[in-house]
Amino acid sequence: MTKLDLKTLDSYRAKAGELRILEVPPLQYLMLDGHGDPNTAPEYADALGALYPMAYGLKFASKNELGRDYVVPPLEGLWWADDMSAFTTARDKSAWSWTLLLLVPEWISAETVEVVREAARAKPAVSTTALERVRLETLDEGLCVQTLHVGSFEAEGPVLDDLHHRFIPEHGLVLTGKHHEIYLSDVRKVAPEKLRTILRQPVERAAGSS
Repeated sequence: MTKLDLKTLDSYRAKAGELRILEVPPLQYLMLDGHGDPNTAPEYADALGALYPMAYGLKFASKNELGRDYVVPPLEGLWWADDMSAFTTARDKSAWSWTLLLLVPEWISAETVEVVREAARAKPAVSTTALERVRLETLDEGLCVQTLHVGSFEAEGPVLDDLHHRFIPEHGLVLTGKHHEIYLSDVRKVAPEKLRTILRQPVERAAGSS
């Protein structure tokens, strides 16, 4: 059985030091929303503890029942705040809102998600409150700018500031959707200075630009 690796999609291609404009197709995710500092908020840990059993349950259901295997992709997150300087200069994590994402293939159905959710309820370590809030939804970001950041999450600020305030305006673009991060490294195993994270920002053409 061939195992699909969703990271081979063009939307997962990024280079450090290169800001790239691309069109991201609609993609299907498991999603869960929350708010607060990801390092300290219990809600964030509960979200992770609900998403991963669902993601692996779907993988095994797909393999065993449909004969279609795939690699569970890396964690992703949408991040936003009322004042976006909370991400660039202020870095006030208590003000952050987020949606955690795990990509799933397009053949995964809502019915399969509900079967897997029911099985996950039996796992004692899973927050039932978080589990009930996991949803299957398509994210259509369209035109985006992205780059690969190598380094700690704390060092992202200058990269995002350059992306938002120089590159995007210089190319006749404006910000539209939510800041998107794709975590290619396992933070439990990789030193902060070697973490690899795709930073993505949905955009649209500014009025009057070609």
